[in-house]
Amino acid sequence: MARTRRRASESLDPARLSIIDSLVSAVAEEMGASLRHTALSPNIKERRDYSCAVFDAEGNLLAQAAHIPVHLGAIPESVRAVTELAPFRPGDLAILNDPFLGGTHLPDVTMVSPVFGSSRRRTLIGFVASRAHQADIGGMAPGSMPVARELIQEGLIIPPVRLYRAGELVPETLALILRNVRTPDERRGDLTAQVAAHRLGERRLAALAERTGLQAFQRASHALLNYGERLAREVLRDLPPGEYAFHDHLDSDGVREGTVSIMLRLTIEPDGWHLDFSGSAKQRAASINAVAAVTRSAAYYVLRCLLPSETPTNSGLFRRIRFTLPEGSVVNAQPPVAVAAGNVETSQRIVDVIWGALAQALPTRIPAASSGTMNNLAAGGIDPSTGHSWAYYETIGGGHGGGPGGPGITATQSHMTNTLNTPAEELELSYPMRVRSNRVRRGSGGRGMQRGGDGLVRCTEFLAPATVTIISERRAAAPWGLAGGAPGKPGQNWHAHAGRRRLLPGKCVVSVEEGDVICVATPGGGGWGTLAPRARGAASTLNEAEEHRDARSTGT
Repeated sequence: MARTRRRASESLDPARLSIIDSLVSAVAEEMGASLRHTALSPNIKERRDYSCAVFDAEGNLLAQAAHIPVHLGAIPESVRAVTELAPFRPGDLAILNDPFLGGTHLPDVTMVSPVFGSSRRRTLIGFVASRAHQADIGGMAPGSMPVARELIQEGLIIPPVRLYRAGELVPETLALILRNVRTPDERRGDLTAQVAAHRLGERRLAALAERTGLQAFQRASHALLNYGERLAREVLRDLPPGEYAFHDHLDSDGVREGTVSIMLRLTIEPDGWHLDFSGSAKQRAASINAVAAVTRSAAYYVLRCLLPSETPTNSGLFRRIRFTLPEGSVVNAQPPVAVAAGNVETSQRIVDVIWGALAQALPTRIPAASSGTMNNLAAGGIDPSTGHSWAYYETIGGGHGGGPGGPGITATQSHMTNTLNTPAEELELSYPMRVRSNRVRRGSGGRGMQRGGDGLVRCTEFLAPATVTIISERRAAAPWGLAGGAPGKPGQNWHAHAGRRRLLPGKCVVSVEEGDVICVATPGGGGWGTLAPRARGAASTLNEAEEHRDARSTGT
């Protein structure tokens, strides 16, 4: 039966298949546009920290809008977790954030709603899903990104539950969530925006299936998945087979001293990959643990980078990837450990080790390491002008690695994050904060034939007492260069108080007073290729001059 269905789907006219792919993708894109334009928090409407996706009736990803890579392999697991609530009725909508059920970390709140093809037949044709980073979801520190030891310290854990039942709000569910966050009005606005995006997506997908015809839509869905699998297989077939090992590490877990190793043995076979993370560090009583869904997302992202840009993003692309993820390790954490930094920092290092292994197989294609961190800054407190709680969250860009195709990009987000910065005007309007400086960190990119991109220096003044959390990496170990290129410059964090500066560790919680300044200097990307001796000397002189000028202007 399955073989007959696959043959039928693969015979679908290519032009029609392309049209269906564009239409399904447009549903996810329009959901994202709706969410962004109706959200209340700067984190969603300005930074665009969200993803929207469309799934078939079996929970396979059909299309994901070009949003957040770390959500790529995780949202499908959340959809599968929600299917345990079946049977569904039109108007149902489930909500969850449990990282051990397909989540990433607790601030990323996921909604999943079923889509039915006909009001008369009530045939389930698929699901639409969204994941949005809520600026606060409770826990021991504002912003819900604390230096924690166990998951419960990071915030409210939401298992799969109905937020709407047959189109009617379940008020107890919403009340429970809002009672456990610091900024209930903002959370209500963002959650309502997610619901509105879902209702739009449901209508669009149902209309598409109605216009196409239910059976034709189901055939097209299977064809899209099979097409994605064929594209991935063709790319994998061109890679040199063999085993390639690479090792990298996190600076620390934020609780105790010592690095945290991530080891990979990548086996490239004629029609697939096997990623074996055996030997990676055991999970810690700290927040740097990544759940399996995050590790898979990192691998899927790397494969997606090797595919043509016009390739549809769906579950079929990833059928040829196998994993060995030791249970209870930092790449496959088990409850009850904390995971917030695993989503934002360990995911970046997992990407680095996959790139490092691939660089041995594809030395003329793979770039050096990028900044390797999201440079997370969370803060919150009581606004003295209003008496209300506030919570802020942001990731800060760094330098991309230089590569065979050219120098690395300067001062931008890389790899597992695809967000923007909060504009200074919006930040200062919404929070008791002021951006003192936001500049390129000159000379932080690694030297090479193709130089690594430079990082950023962002200094923020607090206009009221607050609790600040920094979760960052590459403060000790620098982003590595390739093919003889030099590493990028590690990052640095510091706190200015009463005219004195003190360096801060990569992961810390700091109490600040009115007038204090927190500065985050982000890493540059690694360089690629060896410079000729004369060019090396000139580059060294230029870098030293730029570093001296930047240090003088920023007080480092």
